[in-house]
Amino acid sequence: MELLIMIHACKTASARRITAIIPNFPYARQDKKDKSRAPITAKLVANMLQTAGCDHVITMDLHASQIQGFFNIPVDNLYAEPCTLRYIKDHIGYENSIIVSPDAGGAKRAAGLADKLDLNFALIHKERQKANEVSKMVLVGDVQDKICILVDDMADTCGTLAKAAETLIANGAKSVIAMVTHGILSGEAISKINNSPLDRVVCANTVPHEHLKAACPKLDNIDISPTLAEAIRRLHNGESISYLFTHAPL
Repeated sequence: MELLIMIHACKTASARRITAIIPNFPYARQDKKDKSRAPITAKLVANMLQTAGCDHVITMDLHASQIQGFFNIPVDNLYAEPCTLRYIKDHIGYENSIIVSPDAGGAKRAAGLADKLDLNFALIHKERQKANEVSKMVLVGDVQDKICILVDDMADTCGTLAKAAETLIANGAKSVIAMVTHGILSGEAISKINNSPLDRVVCANTVPHEHLKAACPKLDNIDISPTLAEAIRRLHNGESISYLFTHAPL
């Protein structure tokens, strides 16, 4: 609501162009009708932004790329992947690593990262009995004596990450590190991380969580502000933003 009010205020103050920078797009997980009579809330958010007077949206790692199709204005979906790659190369001895996707939905993202690092890729198939609760996990791939890098776009209650880490350790993994773009960390997330076999949970700072670091020593973060700053600079000067899809700013 605050964002919509600010857009409206700028619009009525005769702004020529209004760009909304939304690192973590709200309601991005509600992007399709998974059952009858369910709302597509991401479309509603898109409509509200346009109605308020937004001309351009810059966001990061959308839960589903098709959300860009909900808008009739340009949307730039930036990726945290270049910054994630840099972090893995600088902070993890990744030669003996394997990239793991904690669910089938993130397989494409994890496979892309594995290709760029020239690593193997594993997948965890999860079966849900009710929303936000994972019942059973099955590992596809060999993780014996490997450092597992779990890649996901969002960590909300961290139930999936904790269970995935347990599954990997049970299958002979040496250690498990989670790389997440949006660390929402709601509810019991911090205690779940602390009590799980996860060595480290690395989140981008699309959602601020500096205040949680004291309660969770396993938490680390990747700063994506240079990517957003460079996107704003390029947009303002009429330059191409495409470079940022594959490169982290220097």
